[in-house]
Amino acid sequence: MQRDKKNLLKKAAAPLKESLKKHSFYQGKIEVSLKCPVTSIDDFAIWYTPGVGEPVKAIQKDKKLSYEYSNRANTVAIITDGTRVLGFGDTGPEAAMPVMEGKALIFKYLGGVDAVPLCLDTKDTDEIIKTVKILQPNFGGINLEDISSPKCFQILNRLKTDMDIPVWHDDQQGTAAVTLAGLINALRITGKDIKKVRIALMGAGASNIRIANLFIKYGADPGKIIMADSRGILNKDRNDIRKNNKYKWELVQKTNRNNMQGSTKDMAVGADVMFAFSSPGPGTIKKEWIASMATEAIVFACANPVPEIWPWEAKEAGAKIVATGRSDFDNQVNNSLGFPGIFRGALEVEATEITDEMCIAASEALAGYARKQGIDANSILPTMEDVEVFAYEAAAVGIEAIRQGVALKKLSNDEIFGNSLEKIKRAQKQAKLMMKNNIVKV
Repeated sequence: MQRDKKNLLKKAAAPLKESLKKHSFYQGKIEVSLKCPVTSIDDFAIWYTPGVGEPVKAIQKDKKLSYEYSNRANTVAIITDGTRVLGFGDTGPEAAMPVMEGKALIFKYLGGVDAVPLCLDTKDTDEIIKTVKILQPNFGGINLEDISSPKCFQILNRLKTDMDIPVWHDDQQGTAAVTLAGLINALRITGKDIKKVRIALMGAGASNIRIANLFIKYGADPGKIIMADSRGILNKDRNDIRKNNKYKWELVQKTNRNNMQGSTKDMAVGADVMFAFSSPGPGTIKKEWIASMATEAIVFACANPVPEIWPWEAKEAGAKIVATGRSDFDNQVNNSLGFPGIFRGALEVEATEITDEMCIAASEALAGYARKQGIDANSILPTMEDVEVFAYEAAAVGIEAIRQGVALKKLSNDEIFGNSLEKIKRAQKQAKLMMKNNIVKV
């Protein structure tokens, strides 16, 4: 057993050892490539002057034609100020760039979406909002990323109100959608009912606040949801929350029915489910806390880059199902399963926003696809290798957008699925051809 643990720790450390060397070798992960053919210099007369004047005049008359005559319909901006990067906190915009490039890589490879990282050199809420609004004509959607709480809520809410394209914060909506998908299948395996389980949320940042609200919308009993931050359990006697964080305070009003007080340790006792989005571990969650939970306990330890507790330790303590945010462990619960497919679907139907209902549609699609493949305690969600799941997810999102009246294009489920799968496979084929021909060195 001790040797197995050493091997698992060695495996967990391996990506960190390789990363710096490979980032330096490739000097980044994305670049601009051609989408149209250039058979000779004469083609520039079509793609640039004088031919380009025709789409210019058309778009001048009707701005919506920018979706047809440019790549805008398939382009997303990844916006950050670098104030909450992974588990590192306020790294600054330059240090955030490798993460945003990684996000863009996943957008393209798994969703067929062209994404542009934009790391802003300001922490001012109004400046960020103004900048994103100015950039709107270039993009079909905006992905907010790694922005500290509570300003991330303010930025998201104002941009969703003021802009005509979908704006979402992946650390809120993306995390919540994938987490809900994982919970749906974890409850199915353990035979528990979302309306009856007691849910403990460790960490009260953007992720868990949005998770709590999405769970409630899906049917969880708000009174049985207990949340804790670094100062302890959120309750109605916490004047620090009442004064300083309206988003936490709004949640306090509808959760923790019995006004429980204490620490994370106290919150864990008897809980059916624990979701942790807090400080990286190991050791942030203690084995004895897991042991105090209900039978068939479900534990999602999702801090990056190291989960709050190693999965094998949680299982030794009695957890039935354990998930983390890492791809090198079983049950990865990571935004990467969500944002490529969700944005693919939103872009296909030219959605004007991404609603909670669209996120729930994505959650149900992810959970349903996993069940088709077969689920068990070590496999509650699809993996990023399941190419079709992203098109499946995109179709569910697009159809829900049409149903809610927030889509400018009306397509069938099969059309959205087919279009999405074609774009995803094109991106992956392009990557493989570039590696095969040594354009991208392996």
